[in-house]
Amino acid sequence: GRDWSHTGITSLFRNIKDNGYEFIFLTSRALAQAQITRSYLTNLCQDGDVLPDGPLIMSPDGIGTSFYREVIRKTPHEFKIACLSTIRDLFPEFWSPYYAGFGNRETDERSYRAVGVPEGKIFTINPASEVVCGCNKMSKVYTLSGINAIHDQMFPSLAKGHDLLAQEGFNSWNFWKTNLPEVDDEDL
Repeated sequence: GRDWSHTGITSLFRNIKDNGYEFIFLTSRALAQAQITRSYLTNLCQDGDVLPDGPLIMSPDGIGTSFYREVIRKTPHEFKIACLSTIRDLFPEFWSPYYAGFGNRETDERSYRAVGVPEGKIFTINPASEVVCGCNKMSKVYTLSGINAIHDQMFPSLAKGHDLLAQEGFNSWNFWKTNLPEVDDEDL
């Protein structure tokens, strides 16, 4: 089959993992596809880098139901939102276990927004390996190598002694990033 990987993804994810973040791999594929999906994730190797370890969460539905939901109805986010919400509910109300989300479809963005992932931490990788950050008309487009070059700013180290909450408001990524004002077409 086709290679769906994006050059540089293993290096970026490894660097994020090295900064102390954990990964969850979530797919709406049926559990019957677990072996091939797990094999793909564990065997993806680029320039000696492999994807970081993390649980693989899949739909418990059968292949037919999962296929119908994802391909026919185009609503894989229904399963993903339910799954991510269940995980989030294991934590105190004021705490989110999700810092960022990577996906390849608009439905992934919708899933991450629904569970409170900040818009500036939602990354969609398109077929051209461009990474779109944000979910609106003012979204920023990066390359994987571009994000990797600034991964320490986007994903500050969680090493002992670092206060992520304090860093988040004042790191160079968030400090210099300004929100553009809303403009109506009538004002133009």
